[in-house]
Amino acid sequence: MEYIIAVFFISIIGFILGSFYNVVGLRIPAGQSIVHPRSACPTCKHHLTAIELIPVFSYIFQGGKCRKCKTRISPIYASVELVTAILFTISPLLVGWSKELIVAWTLISLLMIVFVSDITYMIIPDKVLLFFAPIFIIERIFIPLDPWWDMLLGSVVGFLLLYFIAVVSKGGMGGGDIKLYAVIGLVLGWKLTLLSFFFSTIIGTMIGLVGMALGRVKKGKPMPFGPSIVIGTLIAYFFGNDFIAWYIDFIVL
Repeated sequence: MEYIIAVFFISIIGFILGSFYNVVGLRIPAGQSIVHPRSACPTCKHHLTAIELIPVFSYIFQGGKCRKCKTRISPIYASVELVTAILFTISPLLVGWSKELIVAWTLISLLMIVFVSDITYMIIPDKVLLFFAPIFIIERIFIPLDPWWDMLLGSVVGFLLLYFIAVVSKGGMGGGDIKLYAVIGLVLGWKLTLLSFFFSTIIGTMIGLVGMALGRVKKGKPMPFGPSIVIGTLIAYFFGNDFIAWYIDFIVL
């Protein structure tokens, strides 16, 4: 019973934080305050009431439209709220009820903000990265990787890898992606950082191919890599060590 209550409480927090991460991801790149003004419909400027701000459920009850002007609301908002709640809820099952859970929730928070920001503006704000970087450093001091310096090596590897690709491709990798991987490296260490980039590249390629097949992505046109990094990093963080162990066993066999 206590476990069920804990899971329910965590899921509610995840929904609320997911709604907040939408606000941060939309407003910070636009140079706006995350506190004022109140949330409003971007079309008719109708200020949202409390009942219109219930994560996910408001979107469903309103049929995905603004109550006032009936303009369709982007499903990204509700999706981020739902995914954040799911990730917060399953994290204890994946990393256990340990100190590492704090790191997991912090990483999820960063990645959800990055997802919203990059998919909306194709920008990963420095302010967001500068906010989370010292938090991860402090967390890794008290909840260290093994060895402890793996966080430093991971950050260097993440930065240099994407910087090298950006130089070789002459701008094919955005500066935000480079700095994001320097921060991700603090959390994952060098091995999982490389694995994260491997997964992200595969996911990004698949998204690009599907987008071109559907006519939504034009060849030669830039597309946000942030969402692919988010997915690839989550896979590497939660399942990377198991994947590496499986791969080594596969090679040995």
